[in-house]
Amino acid sequence: MSESGWNSKVTRRGFLRSQAALAAAATPMSALAAHTTTPAAVDYYDKLGVQTFLNAAGTYTDLTSACMPAPVQAAVALAAKRWVHLKELQEKAGAYIANRLQCEGCCISAGAASAITLGAAACIQAANNCRPMDIPRLIGSPQYPKNEVIVQVPNGYDEGIFMCGAKTVVVNSLDEYKATFNANTVMTRVENAAERVIIGQEDWLAVAHDHGVPCFLDAAADMPPIENLWKYTQMGWDLVCFSGGKDIRGPQGAGLLLGKKKYTDLAQANNNPNEGVGRGMKVGKEQIVGMVAAVDWILSQTDEGMEKESRKRLALIADMVKDIPSVKTSVIVPATANHFPQLVIEFDPGVIGASPLELKARLATATPAVEINPHTGSTRASQGVPPEPNALVVVALLLFPGQDAIVGRQIRKVLKNPKSMGAYDPSAAPRRG
Repeated sequence: MSESGWNSKVTRRGFLRSQAALAAAATPMSALAAHTTTPAAVDYYDKLGVQTFLNAAGTYTDLTSACMPAPVQAAVALAAKRWVHLKELQEKAGAYIANRLQCEGCCISAGAASAITLGAAACIQAANNCRPMDIPRLIGSPQYPKNEVIVQVPNGYDEGIFMCGAKTVVVNSLDEYKATFNANTVMTRVENAAERVIIGQEDWLAVAHDHGVPCFLDAAADMPPIENLWKYTQMGWDLVCFSGGKDIRGPQGAGLLLGKKKYTDLAQANNNPNEGVGRGMKVGKEQIVGMVAAVDWILSQTDEGMEKESRKRLALIADMVKDIPSVKTSVIVPATANHFPQLVIEFDPGVIGASPLELKARLATATPAVEINPHTGSTRASQGVPPEPNALVVVALLLFPGQDAIVGRQIRKVLKNPKSMGAYDPSAAPRRG
């Protein structure tokens, strides 16, 4: 039908209906909500047959990290009901968070691992003066040869750097570090929770900045304390990443890349919906708003308040098992990453009749199921936690009110009668991400 034909068929009633629809589209959501009935929520975990559990382990990716607090959940739900321009939301949300966290710039990423990729892309682009679409296809070529990233301890998260066409150069001493810089160096990277620290942060920063090279700090799980959200950028780190779904308590599929605006802007240029290495790392409007709300929420908390609540819950659990033969309890706080109280329940496996790993597996298949910290039964130190070969390790930070008592009852039951929760199958123990 031609445009003139369509116009000839417009009626007064149709015109009024179209105007009403336009008015509704412009009406604030608060007004529309009054005329909308919210359907009852469907428990899709139950519908799909997916097991749920109480998280007394910590903010591990494989265990879906933290649950969002009620204000963050509400912000995400509201954001899902309206449309916005994604680039505008990214820009304004990033500026808001940067202001709140006292740094120049912020790029909201699809988790901390995505932030590593976007940060590397930013530094590569700055060094080579190339376009996002040239990453990674032309990086390392004669046209764009600058692609070296200096690291102290290589790890699996370096894959995010390799995606950009970069390669890592490992250094083992301060002198070697000083001698490694060359015309092709684009960035240095440090993992804050690395098991082995060869060069201190101040020396690392000073040497790199003497060569005009930006420094990236992976601090994915390094909050609390809350001040770490601005401490590292103010120390001079050019880029710092945090996981959004860990202790900040935002959406699991989001993260923060904080630092110098020059680099966070370039990171955003490589981020979705732009054409670049981050195109497949989409951060939806719900995750972006969720990160803003989570930053607001965490800044309304205090380290003292969160630690007090955590210790109170751990004390309740400890009190529920203290009378069991051979059981001794203590509380530790790792020095780096996951810096919050953890309850160590030490016991004699010969007296109890099972090993810590057996009890851990049985708790994970109980009803209700409980996941406890993977340092349980560990034979080596990791991330500031000493070996705990004869102990269960329990975290209460993520539990909702009342769940600490349930966790305590389940741990007491399995310590008193380790065969009560089914047979131990080592192959069924969940892997950690």
